[in-house]
Amino acid sequence: MTSKHPILAAGAATLVVAMSLNAQPTSSAVTPLDEVVVRATALEEEKQNGQYAEPEWVHQRRFSNTRVYIQKDPWEMGVEEWYRTRFYDGGRVTQRFQQEFEIGLPYRMQLDLYEKMIHDSDTGDWKQDEFAVELRYAFANWGVLPGNPTLYTEYAFKEEGSDALETKLLFGDDFNGWHWGVNLINEHQIWDEQSNEWAISVGLSKTIIDSKFSAGIEGKWSHPDHEKSEGLLGPSFQWLPTPNTHLDLVAMGGLTNSSPNAECWLIFGFDFGKGSKGGYKPTSVGGL
Repeated sequence: MTSKHPILAAGAATLVVAMSLNAQPTSSAVTPLDEVVVRATALEEEKQNGQYAEPEWVHQRRFSNTRVYIQKDPWEMGVEEWYRTRFYDGGRVTQRFQQEFEIGLPYRMQLDLYEKMIHDSDTGDWKQDEFAVELRYAFANWGVLPGNPTLYTEYAFKEEGSDALETKLLFGDDFNGWHWGVNLINEHQIWDEQSNEWAISVGLSKTIIDSKFSAGIEGKWSHPDHEKSEGLLGPSFQWLPTPNTHLDLVAMGGLTNSSPNAECWLIFGFDFGKGSKGGYKPTSVGGL
């Protein structure tokens, strides 16, 4: 039969080989290896586990002056206490305490409420600075659009002077433990002179201990109408003692004669509610 029907013989041999290959436990041999490779190379804080496919580090908010995407999934909540101090020529020092409540909303939105108190060494008085309401909206799920663009608007009810409307376009992403953010900013006075302040803030960080500690650098540049530009640059650090608490330290030095000599931040935050993951709320470019 083999000599008279070579085609049938070859086909039968091929069938036998194919059946023997299919009988091998290939799935059990390959799948565990693939899983080990993925877990060995991916940071936990960069896994896309949010409702909008955003990674964990976005919820933890790495930068003090630069926001990235949406911090909270729908109905997740958090509170932060911020302390900022600025040092000027002549010994003048200003301090600001800020309390914040934030809540995630459906449709890639987030609502934040701020209360700010300030102290100026020149006057020696503590006083309320402003109450502010912030809303941001991400244009798409994480990773769909380059830079993950997000629109940010904040209305500040000032105790003195004109109320202000601040608008930002947020960008940010990550790559193998490196995290970055860039914000394009405009703050507009509602009445009085109706002046504008234009600014850009940037942040870059590197994960040192996954989901525990990172270090980086932050900077900002701002130019109010009819005033000189200000620039600041310096290191920043973030430590997460637990999955739902964080402690952040930022220390920036002035780059121009019109800038403060230094601007420092100490921020503590606690997250609670549905799906608490920890979080970091950035600071505002404006204010004393």
